[in-house]
Amino acid sequence: MRNTFKGKDYLAFKDMTKEEIEFVTDLSLDFKKKWTAREPHDYLKGQVWAGLFEKNSTRTRNALERAAADLGIKLVYLRPDEMQMTRGEPLKDTARILDRYFDGLFIRTFGHEIVEECASWMENPVINGLTALEHPTQGIADLMTIKEKKGKLEGLKICYSGNLYNVAYTTMIFCATFGMDLSIACPAGLEPDPEILQETKERAAKTGAKIVFTQDFDEALKDADIVYGMSQYSMGQSDEEVAYLKEAFKPYQITMEAMKKAKSDAIFMHCLPAHRGEEVTDEVMECEQSVIFDEGENRMHSIKAILAVVAN
Repeated sequence: MRNTFKGKDYLAFKDMTKEEIEFVTDLSLDFKKKWTAREPHDYLKGQVWAGLFEKNSTRTRNALERAAADLGIKLVYLRPDEMQMTRGEPLKDTARILDRYFDGLFIRTFGHEIVEECASWMENPVINGLTALEHPTQGIADLMTIKEKKGKLEGLKICYSGNLYNVAYTTMIFCATFGMDLSIACPAGLEPDPEILQETKERAAKTGAKIVFTQDFDEALKDADIVYGMSQYSMGQSDEEVAYLKEAFKPYQITMEAMKKAKSDAIFMHCLPAHRGEEVTDEVMECEQSVIFDEGENRMHSIKAILAVVAN
């Protein structure tokens, strides 16, 4: 497939076609082969990118740092507390001046409107490293992991247990896109983002994917090829919201007993960080079915591919 991303932004799966998502996933797998073979791939030598992180990060930041180094990119890490934006400088002014200095911007932030505004004011590419709405670098790493472990995407079933937030929304979109069934086990009263839900329904109607929200954890686990755990709460939520969600999600904890209700060869995935003893037990995290560290490594390969496809 022809690269349709060159010089463009990488913001959300909801904006991408199946072919585009598949292209980046396959390229990520190719980069992993190069990494394993220790084959040099500094294709972007001479480029300088900015990495702006408004949220704490372990995997995303370090994956970006290493991916950039391997591609030959010099990465400049930007701390919001050292920038004038914390003193009220408009985002449109910050974005336009960064556009004059750098070949692209990788940003991890809060509202999705922030990355969209940056993209609207910048000519160079903007990559979404996480917003409240989507986590599209994680999505590619997840698709890589599933392809590696299951050999395919279409026809599989994912049981997802965790908060309805960015990773859930990205998973909804890619399942609907690739014809994967998804059962989201969550307590009553939680509602997904309406824009994401509508996009998911439209894509699922074309592929035949079954996207189900259920309070029946056993039913969600039944015949699952992948059990995906996610934090019960998210960064930025109030103490009251966190306390409510932790209590409401107690019946949906992923234990070894829960894993036994999925397929015998089901794998366990989690984007990390995990709260061991909350959404998942330590035993599941460390069991043979757990692929969380392969998944974590794949963050680096996915970001490498994304940088490569958007770079001018």
